[in-house]
Formats: sequence, C-alpha cells, structure tokens
Amino acid sequence: MNKSRLEAFSDGVIAIIITIMVLEIKVPHGEHLSDLIPLWPIFLSYVLSFANVGIYWTNHHHLLHTIKRVNGPILMANLNLLFWLSLMPFTAAWMGENHFASTPMALYALDLLLCGSSYFLLQLQIIKTHGKDSVLSQAVGKDWKGKISVVGYVLAIPLALVDQTLVAGLIMLSVAGMWLLPDRRIERTLSSE
Repeated sequence: MNKSRLEAFSDGVIAIIITIMVLEIKVPHGEHLSDLIPLWPIFLSYVLSFANVGIYWTNHHHLLHTIKRVNGPILMANLNLLFWLSLMPFTAAWMGENHFASTPMALYALDLLLCGSSYFLLQLQIIKTHGKDSVLSQAVGKDWKGKISVVGYVLAIPLALVDQTLVAGLIMLSVAGMWLLPDRRIERTLSSE
C-alpha cells in the first residue's frame, strides 16, 4: 500500500491535536496584563505539549521518508501512536488547570511514556517490514536517544507521584530538549544513499 494516505491522515490528526490544545487556553475576563497571570500554568503546559507534539510530528515526517510502502501492522502501530498523542490535550489541560499537581503531572508523564513507546513500536514495525538493511534500521542503530527518553518518562512518573513535581518536570523538559531539533540520523542516512 502507498504511504501517502498514512502521511495525510497523521498530519491531519496532529493538526487537530494542536488546535484542541490551544482552545484550552480561555481568554481572561479583564483588560489588564495582570489578568493573564492566573493563566501561566495553562500556558506553560500548552507550550510543553506543543513542543512535544511538534517533536513527534517532525520525527514522524522523517520516519515516513524512510519507507516505500505500508501494511496493516504499520497502520495499526501508527494509529497506536496517534491515540496516545490525541490524549495530550486532555493530560496537558488537567496538568495546567491544577498547577502541575502530583497526579495530573504523573498522568502527563505516563502519556508521554506511552507516546514514546508507541513511536518506538512504530519504528520496530517499519524495520520489521522493510528489513534490517533498511534506511530506518541503519539510521536509528541502537536508538539510545529513544531509550533514554523512555527511561526519563519512567522516572518522571513515580517522582511526580511522590510530590517531586519539579524534578519530574525537569526530566520531561530535558527529554523534550533532547529531541527539539529534528533527528538528523535519518537525514544523514538518506543523503548518503
């Protein structure tokens, strides 16, 4: 099967996710800059979530450049990723509305863990379909960056639950920072062919 429908569907879902997130930011009743102050946790959770969704979108874009065809297992793995990404507006809004409280922050970290794990599973499915000598397999290698991300999220969940929300938040920010620039491994492998 051709990959163009998978790309178009994924791009559409991700665009909707970002749109839903910004709609969670309600306009304050008032005309003064001070009226914006109560919105800082919601805005901060939006910025973090926008960065995370943007990171997934850019890396998903690069990922799909490595494939020529899709099959049922790739479609299902992609839907799995989109499902967990689609929960980000909810988890981000809950976290922001509750000023980064312990349980909402742990749920947000869990959602990030499930997004990261789903992306990893999508990569594995593409490699399984296209072979160990495929562009993607060569590009990701042992994928230390992906594994470090999952470990970071695994650590952030219990830290948030024991009220170490600042540490959990710093871990999540560090993982996002690590991925902020698009993953160049795929670009380098594609350009060398």
